[in-house]
Amino acid sequence: MIEVSLFRLYSLRALYLLVVVGLGITVWPGVIHHEQPWELKEGVVQCMLAAFSALSVLGLRYPLQMLPLLLWEMLWKSIWLIVIALPLWSTGQMDESTWATASACLIVLIFPFGIPWRFVFAHYIKKHGDRFH
Repeated sequence: MIEVSLFRLYSLRALYLLVVVGLGITVWPGVIHHEQPWELKEGVVQCMLAAFSALSVLGLRYPLQMLPLLLWEMLWKSIWLIVIALPLWSTGQMDESTWATASACLIVLIFPFGIPWRFVFAHYIKKHGDRFH
């Protein structure tokens, strides 16, 4: 069993807290008090972000058990930055909206420093998976 240091556990909790506070300030007010109906995609995005922040509250108490949540966040933001933002930026075609989204996604750069990678490797790569039948 890989032992995760107390410092690393608090680093994980800090990442979850960042998500909870950040989305609590930016997303939840709109979810609770939106005055006009959202377009389909905007509604999906806002509700997914709200659910992500709500689940991140569990990460404050169970940082290792909720680790896949942070891995998902890091992965989707990295994919978006590489597949969408980088090509637009390299060709000088980023508009104001894309810049705003890219700026928000760049927070993902701090995630690798808080994630206990030996634990991730031991529990999600090296460890045998659950049986299928």
